[in-house]
Amino acid sequence: MHDIWNPWHGCVKCSEGCDHCYMYFLDQVRGQNGRDIYRTKAGFTYPLQRDKTGRYKIQSGELIRVCMTSDFFLEEADRWRPETWEIMRQRPDVKFFLLTKRPQRVADCLPKGWGRGWENVMLNVTCENQRRADERIPILLDLPFRHKGVMCAPFLGPVEISSYLSTGQIQQVVCGGENYDGARPCDYDWVKSLRAQCEREQVTFCFIETGTVFCKDGKRYHLPSKSLQSRMAQKSGISYSGKPIQWKLTDPLGFPIPDSLLYRPYFGENCQYCGSRLICNGCSRCGKCEK
Repeated sequence: MHDIWNPWHGCVKCSEGCDHCYMYFLDQVRGQNGRDIYRTKAGFTYPLQRDKTGRYKIQSGELIRVCMTSDFFLEEADRWRPETWEIMRQRPDVKFFLLTKRPQRVADCLPKGWGRGWENVMLNVTCENQRRADERIPILLDLPFRHKGVMCAPFLGPVEISSYLSTGQIQQVVCGGENYDGARPCDYDWVKSLRAQCEREQVTFCFIETGTVFCKDGKRYHLPSKSLQSRMAQKSGISYSGKPIQWKLTDPLGFPIPDSLLYRPYFGENCQYCGSRLICNGCSRCGKCEK
């Protein structure tokens, strides 16, 4: 996927949301072990890579999700992280989406010159249940980041975060059910409650997928296809567009980039059925939809 940068792969499970980790499952299918942590080769410098014409493969204004097969603040990756910070510093024109279950490590892992945070970096914490929300969000609120978000995925139980949303610091909440082997149920009542909390504070809310086991109106549904899960999430119409995130992207010299020169996502015909469209980087035009 063109919106993912995995500078390293592999992770160590640390909470309930990790019990049936999709990365572990997919690695097992490939005959690999998700606990094997390694720096990727071709992908490590992805944000700095250029195409045959000399242009960056990642365009100005694109949003890149970082470490989707690991945790950006994983202890075992401490030796590689400084170089990734430098890569993000060199691309102040690109939005970087960081996600972690380890916010307690973040303050000690920030680069020199971080200050109140870089304008192009957003930190998100995973809050799969109330326990982890109450553990991680307070830490998130105390950290020096310009952009902050919450990821309730896998969504394992009802979560009440109204008091955190009312601080005005959280700009986005994403939620979705669990997938693959051993998926635990996601209840639509939890989703509706979380959406209502976000709407009251005008915080963008995106329901990206139902998960494999989805409960609604007292009925339990089995949806093994991720595309179907995404389609059903979109069909619910429950996602909500709140206050827009104000990204202040610049060129390497620090000059603002005009909106006319920023990347504008392209959405194909099938994108209208995708639950992630509200927060998506757009279609990569790989051609699979036409086949």
